[in-house]
Formats: sequence, C-alpha cells, structure tokens
Amino acid sequence: MITLLAFVGAIALLVVFHEYGHYWVARRFGVKVLRFSLGFGKVIYRKRFANSDTEWVISAIPLGGYVKMLDEREGEVLPGELDQAFNRKPVLQRMAIVAAGPLANFLLAIVLYWILFMHGVPGLKPVIGEVPQGTPAAMAQMQSGETILSINGEAVPSWQELRWTLLTQALQQGEVIIEAQSSSGTTLSHSLSLSTLEAADLDGEFLDKLGLHLNQPVLLPVIGKLSEGGVAKRAGLQEGDVVLRVNGLSVSSWSALVDLVRAHPGQTLSLDIKRGEILVSLAVIPQTVLESGKTVGKIGAAPKVDQAAVDAMYVEVSYGPLEALTQSLKKTFDTSVISLKMLGKMVMGDVSMKNLSGPITIADYAGQSAHMGLVAYLGFLALISISLGVLNLLPVPLLDGGHLLYYVAELLKGSPVSEQAWEIGQKIGIALLGTLMVFAIYNDINRLISG
Repeated sequence: MITLLAFVGAIALLVVFHEYGHYWVARRFGVKVLRFSLGFGKVIYRKRFANSDTEWVISAIPLGGYVKMLDEREGEVLPGELDQAFNRKPVLQRMAIVAAGPLANFLLAIVLYWILFMHGVPGLKPVIGEVPQGTPAAMAQMQSGETILSINGEAVPSWQELRWTLLTQALQQGEVIIEAQSSSGTTLSHSLSLSTLEAADLDGEFLDKLGLHLNQPVLLPVIGKLSEGGVAKRAGLQEGDVVLRVNGLSVSSWSALVDLVRAHPGQTLSLDIKRGEILVSLAVIPQTVLESGKTVGKIGAAPKVDQAAVDAMYVEVSYGPLEALTQSLKKTFDTSVISLKMLGKMVMGDVSMKNLSGPITIADYAGQSAHMGLVAYLGFLALISISLGVLNLLPVPLLDGGHLLYYVAELLKGSPVSEQAWEIGQKIGIALLGTLMVFAIYNDINRLISG
C-alpha cells in the first residue's frame, strides 16, 4: 500500500507541476485553456471554478496528464475568441508555452534539492576499503583507509557523491586527480585512470573495476536476528552465538559463514558454536533457494551488528541557503547532462538498453524510498522530475521537444510546418515512444523475474 501511494503521489505531483507550467505560461500569453487533466482516459472527477474558462479534471489512468488549449486545428473557434487560440499566437510565445512544462520539472527538482541540501542529506563517508592489486586504484597508489577529499578540485563529501562524480567523468574517459587524506592525516594526491572502463561497465558497479570499495567494519560471525520458523532457529541457534567452525573449517567473518552456507544448499553443516562460556555443536541443513538462476543455501539468520561502528560510517551533508541553492542548481544540471549522455550512448549502442526503466521499476523505487524516509523520497522525486523534463525535451514528435522542433523549423522557413508533416511526425513519434515503452516494461518484468 505504501508503494502504491508513494507511486501515485509521485506521478500526481510531477504531472501537475509539468502541466501547470504549460498552463501558467499559456494564461500569461492570453491563451484560453479548456481543460487541465491529471491522468488520461475517462473523466472520474471534474470541477469548474467561478469566472474560469478551464475545466479541472481527474481521469482514470494516472500515468500522465494534459492541458487542452483553444486551437483551430482541434475544433471550431468562435470569431470573438480567435485572439485566444494557441495556433494564432506568435511562434516564440508558442515555443515558450511548450517549453514551460519541462522547465517546471527542472524548477521542481531545484527546489527539492535546495530543501534537501539545507536540511542535510545523510551519506556514507568516502573512506576507501581494500584496494585489489592490479586495479587502476592500486596503480594510482591509493590505499585502504584513505578518505577522498576532492576529485578534480570538486569536493566529495560522501561516497554517493564520489560515485556520482566518477560516473560523470567516466562518460568522458581520461583520468582524474584525486585529493585524499591518509589514516594518519597526511594529504595525498593520486592520478586515477578511467581509460580501462568500457561502456558496458557503466551498466553495473563500475567502481569495482576501478578497485574502489567502501571501507566497512568487518562483521564477525555472531548470530543476530533469526527468522521465525527459519532453518537456523529450528536447529537451535540463538542470538549472540559465535560460529567458530563449519564442518571443521575455521570461520573468522560473517561473509565467510555466508559463503559456506550458500555453497551447501540442502546439505548438512556441522557448526561449532561458542555460547557464553560453553561450546555447542549443532547441525543445520540450509534451505535450497533459487536466486538469480542459481541454487544457493540460506538458514534465515542475520549478523549481529556493532551499531557504533555503523554510525561512524555515516556523515550528514548540509549547506547554508545560498550554497544549498548553488548545489541544487549544479546537481540538477549535472543530472540532466548525464541523462542525455546515457540516452545518447543507448542510441549508439554503447550502453545497454536494460538501463531503461518503466512504471513498475519507478513504482518499486518510489516505495523503497518512501520506506527509507522523507529525505530519500524527496531525492527520488527530484531525480524523476529531472528525467521527465529531459525526456520531454527530446526532439521526438508527440513530446514537447518534438513540438519545439516544428516551431524552430517554422522560424527558419517563415511559415508553419504543413499538416502532412505533422501527421507523419505523429506516426513516427507513436512508433518511437511505443518501442521505448516496450523495452522499458520488458526490463521491468525481467528485473522482477531475476530479482
């Protein structure tokens, strides 16, 4: 229910802002707006305010919306209202009305990021963990325990910003200059090469290929929460048990215990346990689970976490009002540029189309961010608002960008584009957007199936 409400709320907010951008500018230029609709299809609610020509409606399919303006191309216009018709307005005014929708989405993202940056955004400290030999990070002489301070002179306050900054640089290849501080407090400078990254690497966790891993506290093989009715609880394991050995093999970390359990689905494992001051031996048979096409074992146990060590990994990034505004403008601009570059690489075949997401994935992310709290949800809204703005500015017929393309052509040739050209463009736009939606929904379903 939270996922559904978060998704519907997000779509409603983003669509209202987008369409209100069209509406507000249209009214400023004296265009009569006949209908403002949230959603498509059958109207389920309508309202007309006193002294208003606009009918405000909510329609059955909440996956978009529209603003219907007075236009001679869509119906008869009374002689006394011709000056209020959209198609009678100067081309620059029509361009402004069309562009106002995407610009409203960018404005919403700027406001949301501004609020977040003033409030404070939680993140992970940009401290490097183990650096594998032979990786670009190792060749740059980066070492475990270093805290990243800046990349190419740009401050990096969190691990999330580290990843984001390197992603923007990875699209340009080359190398970056990283300023860091060692665990002893010494300031260091590294030249990290990004030339080994390929386009396909951007589909996944590209930091792994660079040799950059987040420094995390080692989880000891101590049993924490147990699933009710799970294998571990039925076998007699208790919270606080320390796993010493599995089938006679010493276990020094939680990850080592997990690896052994996953590698033995349906097979008996003998566990040597330290429970307080006594030693206990237990036998468990991991449950067989199909995960991403592989058969693995699970016992329904979570590790006992040192909360103080976890808290020490976090940092809250916040700014004053003016600096927060600067950062929000920069974040919105950078996100827009990256979105365009990724779309371009998809078109060229350099990046997989599996990066496209449809309504199912968006709904999933809406629910996840809502569960994480208001800060995460507002960040999600800002990101989707930017994506909506960028998508609508693409020069594809049916989208705002396609209309802008027609109006640019009208400026250049001195007369409107022919009706035949509009019709051909509409058909091309439907085909392109239909294909895009098929890919996106296929990716959504594939993610659900593969987990």
